[in-house]
Amino acid sequence: MQKYVTLAVASLLLAASAPAARAQSLVSGFMAGKHHGSVVVSGTTESYTSAYLAPEKIEGVPIFQEVRVNSVNLYGTYGLSDKVDVVLSLPYIQSKGKAPGTVINDLNALYSTQGYTNVRQGFQDVTALFKFKTYSRELGSSILDLLGVVSFSTPLSNYQSNTGYGYIIAIGNRATKYTAAGVAHLKTASGVFATGQIGYSLRTGPVPHALIGEAKIGYAGPKTYVEGFASFQESNGGTDISETGFTGFFPSTRVNYVRLGASAYRPIANGFGLTLGASTYVAGRNIGKSTGFSAGVTYNF
Repeated sequence: MQKYVTLAVASLLLAASAPAARAQSLVSGFMAGKHHGSVVVSGTTESYTSAYLAPEKIEGVPIFQEVRVNSVNLYGTYGLSDKVDVVLSLPYIQSKGKAPGTVINDLNALYSTQGYTNVRQGFQDVTALFKFKTYSRELGSSILDLLGVVSFSTPLSNYQSNTGYGYIIAIGNRATKYTAAGVAHLKTASGVFATGQIGYSLRTGPVPHALIGEAKIGYAGPKTYVEGFASFQESNGGTDISETGFTGFFPSTRVNYVRLGASAYRPIANGFGLTLGASTYVAGRNIGKSTGFSAGVTYNF
């Protein structure tokens, strides 16, 4: 039973993720088990009509009335051993801005070198992650696991993220990221669990490094998995969009956020299952106040 639950949990990890690679991590406190794993195809849609700037939230988005981001994500996890998992993730993203009337055409006529468009799409960043169980201890009828995580992420396609307000809908920041994190995972005999993680992400170029973290609480049973989560990012440096002298180069901004969400998994038959998720930003800095919904199909082996 526990092995089946573990596979179900592993299949959830992208169900509530943000497509622009700025939200829930790929890390679970559960291990897949040697030669076991999951493959997930999930779709996510999110939108926002307001943004968190500094020092407060504003209504409307520069150039666009609304920004909508849709993505399809291919995700897989595999247990190299009972104590080591490898995770791979690849999202295809479409980011679309809704502008009134002929705004885009007028901007292109005025700034012919900017290449304003209201749609940007393509494969974003491929991510590879290794997770290691370093310590395990029984606490009465519960088990505490401590894990270490290292990950590498880099752009897969030649998507653009240049200077100009038209790039507020860029699908990524074109940075390579190196991240390390520690995870504590407590699971009880009843199926209730709690997971906490904290880590630091190094980014190349002008993209600020960041402290990242997440807390989860949920239930993992033989037929049902549900969780709620809160995640955050705190950038180390960077500029504000509202600062005097901001050049319009969004990758260099200080992106902070707090995000809340929930997801659920239900097996169907023969290793297949369905996932559903939802999440929303409740605080932030230089980021859209988006709410997203997702659904996915999983195969556990």
